[in-house]
Amino acid sequence: MAKKRTLFECQSCGFQSPRWMGKCTGCGAWESMVELSTEQIKYLESTSNSSSSMEQTRAKPITQIEEDRLVRLSSGSKELDLVLGGGIVPGSLTLIGGSPGIGKSTLLLKIAGNLAQRSQRVLYVSGEESAGQIKMRANRLGANHDELYLLPEINLQSVISEIKRQSYQLIVIDSIQTLYSEETPSAPGSVTQVRSITFELMRIAKSQLIPIFIIGHITKDGSIAGPRVLEHMVDTVLYFEGDTNSELRLLRGFKNRFGSTNEVGIFEMNKEGLIDAKSMAGKFFNKEKLQSGSALTVIMEGSRPIIIEVQALVSESYGHPKRSSTGFDNNRLTMLLALLEKKLDLPLASYDVFINISGGIKISEPSADLAIIAAILSSYRNRKLSTETLFLGEVSLTGEIRDVSSLSQRLKEIQTQGFTKAVIPNAPIEETPIKCFIADEVSKVVEWM
Repeated sequence: MAKKRTLFECQSCGFQSPRWMGKCTGCGAWESMVELSTEQIKYLESTSNSSSSMEQTRAKPITQIEEDRLVRLSSGSKELDLVLGGGIVPGSLTLIGGSPGIGKSTLLLKIAGNLAQRSQRVLYVSGEESAGQIKMRANRLGANHDELYLLPEINLQSVISEIKRQSYQLIVIDSIQTLYSEETPSAPGSVTQVRSITFELMRIAKSQLIPIFIIGHITKDGSIAGPRVLEHMVDTVLYFEGDTNSELRLLRGFKNRFGSTNEVGIFEMNKEGLIDAKSMAGKFFNKEKLQSGSALTVIMEGSRPIIIEVQALVSESYGHPKRSSTGFDNNRLTMLLALLEKKLDLPLASYDVFINISGGIKISEPSADLAIIAAILSSYRNRKLSTETLFLGEVSLTGEIRDVSSLSQRLKEIQTQGFTKAVIPNAPIEETPIKCFIADEVSKVVEWM
């Protein structure tokens, strides 16, 4: 009697092993190895054999390769085009993730309606909602157009048959975890299903030059659910950020084979759906309501400066002191507090410290360090800062305040929004009407409090 072959696969990265392991050696995840059935093993063997029997292509010198000329298609949304690098690329495969209710389906249905309005045939595949539900949302978004086709289907073969039946200029899959392929013997959303479906969609996109947008569910820690290989296979990965209770949404690029990942799109949620934010002035701060513990700074989101409000709360602790931050790195906050204790002799070890970045935005650059320190000192001393002053600077472990990038661009934004003063580490190269105070170390920040 032939011995049964066993094969285990990691649900996070797709790594395969002939024996079970508590920790995946591919991605380091614990308890992620799942035993594959006999049908799944036969399917994997058949696909590998078919791929190995294909005719080999010969390598060519790179000097003989013709460069692809990208002709981008406008989505009708300036913010989305900005994140994509200038527009939708034909044949691209784009993955959009985000928490439930943040606006993934709303945005893509609006984009589908924009293209259909310009006589571009669009296919919207939904495995989670009926055609009637999508119709109700389309009425609210103004996306009812003859060239927008709805297909409530979870069978991949049926979707492929519809794509072959007539040509489409854009395809939206909502969502990848709900689709399943009859040729893959496993449940929808499994590692094998998601990988094979994504490969099939990628083949369709590249062979027929149809841009495809895929909506992906996320896990509790905020990452795309399913195998990590999903993000490696697609051309572009976009994530929605922001509080679902706020009207502002941020769409950030984490991978883009056709453009930069530094840009971020900012949208507003209203009764008409998710629309482009027309102006950033005052979206992330309220100049008239600044209290003690609040400080203003300017961060760069791609090529555009945004003024934000940093809020701090320092209160006496009645036990183990707490350090918590929302929108700011908690480890960096701990470092800044230790620096303040050493350089300014502040007894923060017996105080709770809480940091919040207003508007639901997340800070990833160190230029806001000086504003964080100013907000902490303001809350600790219960002294309100000037509403005309902004703080810019990166703080090192030695207490030195270092220069920030795009300083002239940030100062121009400060001037545009009506502010008159700024605390910065070095004098600006260009002349500016903004009155700049130079603070090259943390101890000098106290002078401007």
